[in-house]
Amino acid sequence: MNRVKLYWILQIFGWGAFAFINIFFAYLSEGTAPVQPWAFVVWAAFYLISTHFLRFIVKYYEWFKLPLPKLVALAILATLGMSFVNMVAQILINVAFNTLNPEEDFKILVILANLFVSFIFYALWVLVYFLFQFLDNYNTSLKYEARINEIRLNHLKSQLNPHFIFNALNSVRALVDEDPAKAKTAITRISNMLRFSLMMDKNQTINFEDELNTVKDYLSLESIRFEERLKVVYQIEDEAYTYQVPPMMLQTIVENGVKHGISNLVKGGIIEIKCKEGLNEELYMQVKNTGRLYEAPNLKVKGEQGHGLSNTVERLKLIYGENATFRIFNSGTEHVVTEIKIPKRINSSKKNNT
Repeated sequence: MNRVKLYWILQIFGWGAFAFINIFFAYLSEGTAPVQPWAFVVWAAFYLISTHFLRFIVKYYEWFKLPLPKLVALAILATLGMSFVNMVAQILINVAFNTLNPEEDFKILVILANLFVSFIFYALWVLVYFLFQFLDNYNTSLKYEARINEIRLNHLKSQLNPHFIFNALNSVRALVDEDPAKAKTAITRISNMLRFSLMMDKNQTINFEDELNTVKDYLSLESIRFEERLKVVYQIEDEAYTYQVPPMMLQTIVENGVKHGISNLVKGGIIEIKCKEGLNEELYMQVKNTGRLYEAPNLKVKGEQGHGLSNTVERLKLIYGENATFRIFNSGTEHVVTEIKIPKRINSSKKNNT
């Protein structure tokens, strides 16, 4: 079930139950005015609105990114503040429904009791909501760690694929006598890629420049194998270097274009990489390669191509939620375009928090 839908179901059910219980006990007592039940309904509605407002504040100011002591302090202050406001709201509601008893309702003990009860209800709501968020974040972290481990293994498998190593070593061997300096450079690039694969840690994102360097190493090696059949064009704006990107994301897209596009064409083709900043502080990445996309781009196809793209989409979803976009499509009859947009930073809404 959608988290937002679940949130509203629990909110309405919970505060609805609060109103029902109060009405039930009010009818059991003597002297209940006919209009009094609606006072409890309005009171429950106030609880619902005020707790929803607190949720908005928590999400807007990203409280869950704060240190735990500061988060607890803010939660307590917010609960106390809402309790005072709720106490005033109770008085106003009683006045509106003509259920106010000045002799009783304005006694110090009654006011303190109402304040304490309001604090308890708000504290319970905060406890449940915060506990849900912490459990949800923990669950998402576990899912991400499992996915990143799977991606690391898949990438190592791809890089250590016998065909890849065979082609790379053959390319280097051909250069040993012809151009020893170039052969050394090729060996260095192979070493860089393997080292990056082995040392890729569990960080959700890395510097864009590090990712781009891996892409350049990979394309430089492929250029040795394909020679004039592979043309590479980079259009990278300076602003792109200020972003963080998921590791191996751009490299996977480029590798997909080479393996399933360029390598299948006798005349080869072009790999064009564009990276720029969008209007709303988002990184726009586009990889355009010669080729044709024959499979439906639903990312559920079998095989290495579908596996790599589906992993990319899943990682984007885990890290950015609905704030990142991915699409792959044919451009004309000779090119395939893959586009990715990611925000400047990861925020609390990436998990569709309730």
